[in-house]
Amino acid sequence: MVNGFYHFIREAWKKPDVKVLRQRMIEWRHSGVFTKVDKPLRLDRARALGYKDKKGIIVVRVRVKRGGHKRPRPAKGRRSKRMHTNKNLMINYKTIAEQRTANKYKNLEVLNSYQIGKDGMHYFYEVICVDPTKPEIRNDKTINWITKASNSARPERGLTSAGKKSRGLMDKSPMSKTRPSVRAGKRRGK
Repeated sequence: MVNGFYHFIREAWKKPDVKVLRQRMIEWRHSGVFTKVDKPLRLDRARALGYKDKKGIIVVRVRVKRGGHKRPRPAKGRRSKRMHTNKNLMINYKTIAEQRTANKYKNLEVLNSYQIGKDGMHYFYEVICVDPTKPEIRNDKTINWITKASNSARPERGLTSAGKKSRGLMDKSPMSKTRPSVRAGKRRGK
């Protein structure tokens, strides 16, 4: 069996060079939260998620701060049952990165994203965005579905793969009440 170019990129990303990645993350920390990049860093992952090197498709590197997703503990005036600090966020950092990118670039639609690194303080993602107004996108049969109005605001509605995962739609177990959503299944069970 002969392996192609993308196979070797995928294998290289399983154990990346620590020194190179650390140097990159130092630069990313000092750059802005949102940075448009010319080419995706993980070409194999980007291509698998729908990236094409053509007009109308933009890759944005996003920095998301880690931690801080717990409610602060009340100082006083609560009974002990209410004094614990639950995690108040049901979505993952990838979804947060996609939602923030969608809010920043309102004229673009988020296609998908993938992680490119993390350090003690931040997660770094590359988010693939599409400009639905470009004729190159409208005439491309494989991606012109995103130009329809029903596909707008995808991250906010949980329609990207990270959003679907947080909604519990990726679980294929016959025992899980995942449709229409985990939360709907919990409400129905009461």
